[in-house]
Amino acid sequence: MALVPCQVLRVAILLSYCSILCNYKAIEMPSHQTYGGSWKFLTFIDLVIQAVFFGICVLTDLSTLLTRDSGNQEQERQLRKLISLRDWTLAVLAFPVGVFVVAVFWTIYAYDREMIYPKLLDNFIPGWLNHGMACSTS
Repeated sequence: MALVPCQVLRVAILLSYCSILCNYKAIEMPSHQTYGGSWKFLTFIDLVIQAVFFGICVLTDLSTLLTRDSGNQEQERQLRKLISLRDWTLAVLAFPVGVFVVAVFWTIYAYDREMIYPKLLDNFIPGWLNHGMACSTS
């Protein structure tokens, strides 16, 4: 029951997304106090989707490790459902939203930084946190 490097990588990515979410929620920004809060930002929604997706991936990996060679048909059926959920989440939510957010953000950022990420936000959001949120699927 040795861990495969891709399983360790998924855990590291999940922990990274969770730490970015915690740091982002700790930032006091005026826009967080208005209608919709952080949920009006597509980058934040994408970050949550990516964190949920990698959480499902880690759960699938753990379930696979725990049910390997058990011979229990019910466990294998539940594992297949979990794998289907993981695949659906990737195909319908994580990949399309992630690619859209990254492509649009960096295209507009290259065209006019002030339009999408004003310099004023540098006072609230550190550069590493912005990079982690905007490049969540790169």
